[in-house]
Parts: sequence; C-alpha cells; structure tokens
Amino acid sequence: MHLRRYEGAGKEKPYFQRESKNVYPIVTRRCHGNGYRTQDAGSANNALEDLLRSCAIWVLIEWGSGRLNEYQVIGRHLPTDTNATPKLYRMRIFAPNTVVAKSRFWYFLMKLRKVKKSNGEIITINLIHERRPTKVKNFGIWIRYDSRSGTHNMYKEYREMSRTEAVDALYQDMAARHRARFRSIHILKVVELEKTDDVKRPYIKQLLSKNLKFPLPHRVPKATSKALFAAHRPATFA
Repeated sequence: MHLRRYEGAGKEKPYFQRESKNVYPIVTRRCHGNGYRTQDAGSANNALEDLLRSCAIWVLIEWGSGRLNEYQVIGRHLPTDTNATPKLYRMRIFAPNTVVAKSRFWYFLMKLRKVKKSNGEIITINLIHERRPTKVKNFGIWIRYDSRSGTHNMYKEYREMSRTEAVDALYQDMAARHRARFRSIHILKVVELEKTDDVKRPYIKQLLSKNLKFPLPHRVPKATSKALFAAHRPATFA
C-alpha cells in the first residue's frame, strides 16, 4: 500500500484518501482486553474473525453451555502423616457445568481454609434437582459482590419456580443494575420464603394478594363467521 504525503506538510494522507482500492478506515474494537487496529480489507477481515473468536471463547468460559445448575461439591485436604483423616468440606455451588463448579469450590476453599487443588482432592460432586419444579416460590438471596468502588453486601428477593432460576435471575439483574460480572458475585445463602410475612420487598409483596387479577387490554375476538375478508378492521383493545 502506497501513501502520499501532503506537499509542504510532511504528513501522511488519511486512510480514506489512499490509492489502494481495498482500503477501509481504521477499525478498533475491544473485547476482554484485546484491541485490534486494521488498515486494509484483508487485515480487517482477519482481525474481525479473531475478535469474534475471542468473544465467543470468553462467553463460553464465563457462562458455559446453558443455564445454571446447582451442585453439591465435597472435598478435603489430602491425607498426611500428621492428619490421616482430614475434615470434609461441603459446598452448594451454582455453576453452568461441573468444571466451573469445581473451580469455584477450590476458589472458596482456598479463601476459607487455605486448601487448594494441588494439596486437596474432591470426594464427590452431585447435581441437586428441584423438589417441586412446577410450583411458583419466593426466594431470598444473600450475596456479596465487588463493584467498581468496593465490596458490598446485598439481599434480594425473586419469584421463580426453582433455586437455579432464581439465581440466574439474580445474575441477570445484577448485570443490568450494577454491571456486576459472574466472577464478582459471591452467593452466600439462598432460602425459600414459605411464609408471606417473610417477604420484605414490595415488588414481591404486590404479587402475593389473594385475588390478584391482571388486565387484558389486547384480546383477539373469536371468529363469528367463516368469511375470509372483513370490511372493517377488528378492534382488539377493550
């Protein structure tokens, strides 16, 4: 690619005034800390492919293959001469797959008991299923998350059909309201609120009234005749 210099100025021409036919303006994109600067069509396509590939890999690492599952992970420190029967540690972890669940288990166990993967072992990992997946329930979730200014404790309530759906809604809500990432949120406790008096948040209390009714402003009337065409547009708003 050849560049022309301005007469007397000693500066390069802008990218859109170059002689090459396949010239694109500078394309700058950032994804997970990777920046790309391209100048021609060939390098622009290659950089775009690398960008999409890196973004896809980051999404798979961050969220896994699908929605969250609840796992019970039991691990311990490796037996030693001084301690032949070390204590067992059990955690209930929400993760998209077993790989992420094991990783989070070692992360928390290192913080709490100074046991890491190199000197510990996982005894078992089980998938926990919802006992009543067809019943709508209220859940209270205690979390601690890291924001851009510090570490905060928070309590939130959700109305879902399972614990995993409530935690999934929590992650979506925290990402929307507080820009909190999956790695920045630590779930402390998830409790099903069986009593109505235990519900604290007004946006959940408004759904607990006995004779709750929702308006139906847009209703499609039933066909009164078998005619294919009508002279007037039907009114679907009551």
